[in-house]
Amino acid sequence: MFRLETPILELVIRGVVVYLLLLLLIRVVGQREAGGLGITDVLIIVLLAQAVGGGLTGDSESITDAAVLVTTILLCSVVVDAAAYRLSWFSVLTKARPRVLIREGELNHRVLRREFMTIEEVRSQLRLHGIEDIREVRCAYLEPNGMISVLPARGDIQDTPPVPPRG
Repeated sequence: MFRLETPILELVIRGVVVYLLLLLLIRVVGQREAGGLGITDVLIIVLLAQAVGGGLTGDSESITDAAVLVTTILLCSVVVDAAAYRLSWFSVLTKARPRVLIREGELNHRVLRREFMTIEEVRSQLRLHGIEDIREVRCAYLEPNGMISVLPARGDIQDTPPVPPRG
Protein backbone atom coordinates (compact mmCIF):
# COMPACT_ATOMS: atom_id res chain seq x y z
CA MET A 1 0.00 0.00 0.00
CA PHE A 2 2.83 2.45 0.82
CA ARG A 3 5.44 0.94 -1.49
CA LEU A 4 6.45 3.23 -4.35
CA GLU A 5 5.36 1.41 -7.54
CA THR A 6 6.47 4.02 -10.09
CA PRO A 7 9.97 5.52 -10.17
CA ILE A 8 9.93 8.83 -8.29
CA LEU A 9 11.58 10.74 -11.16
CA GLU A 10 8.85 9.54 -13.53
CA LEU A 11 6.15 10.74 -11.13
CA VAL A 12 7.80 14.15 -10.77
CA ILE A 13 8.23 14.54 -14.54
CA ARG A 14 4.61 13.47 -15.14
CA GLY A 15 3.38 15.98 -12.55
CA VAL A 16 5.41 18.86 -13.99
CA VAL A 17 4.48 18.10 -17.62
CA VAL A 18 0.77 17.74 -16.87
CA TYR A 19 0.75 20.92 -14.75
CA LEU A 20 2.46 23.02 -17.42
CA LEU A 21 0.34 21.56 -20.24
CA LEU A 22 -2.92 22.24 -18.39
CA LEU A 23 -1.77 25.73 -17.40
CA LEU A 24 -1.08 26.51 -21.06
CA LEU A 25 -4.40 25.04 -22.22
CA ILE A 26 -6.41 26.90 -19.60
CA ARG A 27 -4.73 30.19 -20.56
CA VAL A 28 -5.67 29.56 -24.21
CA VAL A 29 -9.32 28.88 -23.32
CA GLY A 30 -9.75 32.38 -21.90
CA GLN A 31 -10.61 34.21 -18.71
CA ARG A 32 -14.34 34.12 -19.07
CA GLU A 33 -14.56 30.40 -18.40
CA ALA A 34 -12.92 30.66 -14.99
CA GLY A 35 -15.99 31.99 -13.18
CA GLY A 36 -15.26 33.18 -9.65
CA LEU A 37 -12.09 31.13 -9.28
CA GLY A 38 -8.73 32.04 -10.66
CA ILE A 39 -7.35 29.94 -13.50
CA THR A 40 -4.62 28.47 -11.33
CA ASP A 41 -7.19 27.59 -8.65
CA VAL A 42 -9.16 25.55 -11.18
CA LEU A 43 -5.97 23.93 -12.45
CA ILE A 44 -4.82 22.91 -8.98
CA ILE A 45 -8.23 21.50 -8.04
CA VAL A 46 -8.42 19.39 -11.19
CA LEU A 47 -4.88 18.08 -10.89
CA LEU A 48 -5.10 17.30 -7.20
CA ALA A 49 -8.41 15.50 -7.64
CA GLN A 50 -6.92 13.37 -10.39
CA ALA A 51 -3.69 12.72 -8.49
CA VAL A 52 -5.33 11.53 -5.29
CA GLY A 53 -8.31 9.85 -6.96
CA GLY A 54 -6.49 6.59 -7.58
CA GLY A 55 -5.08 6.50 -4.06
CA LEU A 56 -8.53 7.03 -2.56
CA THR A 57 -10.31 4.40 -4.64
CA GLY A 58 -7.53 1.84 -4.62
CA ASP A 59 -7.02 1.99 -8.42
CA SER A 60 -3.50 3.29 -7.91
CA GLU A 61 -0.66 0.98 -7.09
CA SER A 62 0.36 3.02 -4.09
CA ILE A 63 -0.67 5.91 -1.84
CA THR A 64 2.94 7.05 -2.03
CA ASP A 65 2.61 7.52 -5.81
CA ALA A 66 -0.34 9.86 -5.22
CA ALA A 67 1.55 11.70 -2.46
CA VAL A 68 4.53 12.31 -4.76
CA LEU A 69 2.21 13.60 -7.52
CA VAL A 70 0.33 15.91 -5.14
CA THR A 71 3.57 17.27 -3.74
CA THR A 72 4.93 17.85 -7.25
CA ILE A 73 1.75 19.65 -8.39
CA LEU A 74 1.65 21.91 -5.32
CA LEU A 75 5.37 22.64 -5.68
CA CYS A 76 4.82 23.56 -9.35
CA SER A 77 2.06 25.95 -8.30
CA VAL A 78 4.29 27.66 -5.73
CA VAL A 79 7.24 27.87 -8.15
CA VAL A 80 5.07 29.34 -10.94
CA ASP A 81 3.54 31.91 -8.55
CA ALA A 82 6.96 32.85 -7.13
CA ALA A 83 8.49 33.18 -10.60
CA ALA A 84 5.56 35.29 -11.81
CA TYR A 85 5.95 37.54 -8.77
CA ARG A 86 9.68 38.06 -9.36
CA LEU A 87 9.90 37.99 -13.17
CA SER A 88 7.56 40.31 -15.07
CA TRP A 89 8.12 38.51 -18.39
CA PHE A 90 7.11 35.20 -16.78
CA SER A 91 4.06 36.81 -15.24
CA VAL A 92 2.92 37.88 -18.70
CA LEU A 93 3.10 34.23 -19.81
CA THR A 94 1.36 32.66 -16.81
CA LYS A 95 -0.99 35.24 -15.27
CA ALA A 96 -4.13 36.58 -16.87
CA ARG A 97 -4.52 40.35 -17.16
CA PRO A 98 -7.71 42.40 -17.21
CA ARG A 99 -8.98 43.00 -20.74
CA VAL A 100 -10.74 46.20 -21.76
CA LEU A 101 -14.29 45.37 -22.89
CA ILE A 102 -15.60 48.94 -23.16
CA ARG A 103 -13.73 52.24 -23.41
CA GLU A 104 -15.61 55.54 -23.52
CA GLY A 105 -18.88 53.79 -24.42
CA GLU A 106 -17.35 51.78 -27.30
CA LEU A 107 -17.27 47.96 -27.24
CA ASN A 108 -13.97 46.20 -27.91
CA HIS A 109 -15.19 43.59 -30.42
CA ARG A 110 -11.77 41.92 -30.55
CA VAL A 111 -12.00 40.98 -26.85
CA LEU A 112 -15.62 39.89 -27.29
CA ARG A 113 -14.58 37.54 -30.11
CA ARG A 114 -11.57 36.24 -28.16
CA GLU A 115 -13.71 35.41 -25.13
CA PHE A 116 -16.76 34.27 -27.16
CA MET A 117 -18.96 36.87 -25.46
CA THR A 118 -22.08 38.31 -27.03
CA ILE A 119 -23.11 41.94 -26.73
CA GLU A 120 -26.20 40.79 -24.83
CA GLU A 121 -24.01 39.06 -22.22
CA VAL A 122 -22.10 42.32 -21.73
CA ARG A 123 -25.37 44.26 -21.45
CA SER A 124 -26.59 41.77 -18.85
CA GLN A 125 -23.47 42.37 -16.76
CA LEU A 126 -23.87 46.14 -17.13
CA ARG A 127 -27.44 45.89 -15.84
CA LEU A 128 -26.08 44.16 -12.72
CA HIS A 129 -24.01 47.32 -12.22
CA GLY A 130 -27.10 49.49 -12.68
CA ILE A 131 -26.19 50.62 -16.19
CA GLU A 132 -28.68 50.34 -19.05
CA ASP A 133 -26.73 51.84 -21.94
CA ILE A 134 -23.19 50.94 -23.03
CA ARG A 135 -22.57 54.62 -23.76
CA GLU A 136 -22.86 55.26 -19.99
CA VAL A 137 -19.62 53.31 -19.41
CA ARG A 138 -16.28 55.06 -19.17
CA CYS A 139 -14.43 51.75 -18.96
CA ALA A 140 -15.31 48.07 -18.37
CA TYR A 141 -12.82 45.25 -17.86
CA LEU A 142 -13.04 41.50 -18.09
CA GLU A 143 -11.10 40.60 -14.95
CA PRO A 144 -8.84 37.53 -14.63
CA ASN A 145 -11.43 35.81 -12.42
CA GLY A 146 -14.06 36.09 -15.18
CA MET A 147 -16.05 38.94 -13.63
CA ILE A 148 -16.66 42.27 -15.33
CA SER A 149 -15.74 45.45 -13.49
CA VAL A 150 -17.35 48.68 -14.64
CA LEU A 151 -16.37 52.32 -14.26
CA PRO A 152 -19.44 54.38 -15.18
CA ALA A 153 -19.08 57.64 -17.09
CA ARG A 154 -21.29 59.42 -14.57
CA GLY A 155 -19.00 58.51 -11.64
CA ASP A 156 -21.51 56.41 -9.67
CA ILE A 157 -20.00 53.29 -8.19
CA GLN A 158 -22.05 50.17 -7.52
CA ASP A 159 -21.67 49.05 -3.89
CA THR A 160 -22.24 45.34 -4.40
CA PRO A 161 -20.15 43.28 -6.78
CA PRO A 162 -22.08 41.36 -9.41
CA VAL A 163 -22.07 37.60 -9.74
CA PRO A 164 -19.58 36.20 -12.27
CA PRO A 165 -20.87 35.59 -15.79
CA ARG A 166 -21.99 32.08 -16.66
CA GLY A 167 -20.79 30.74 -19.94
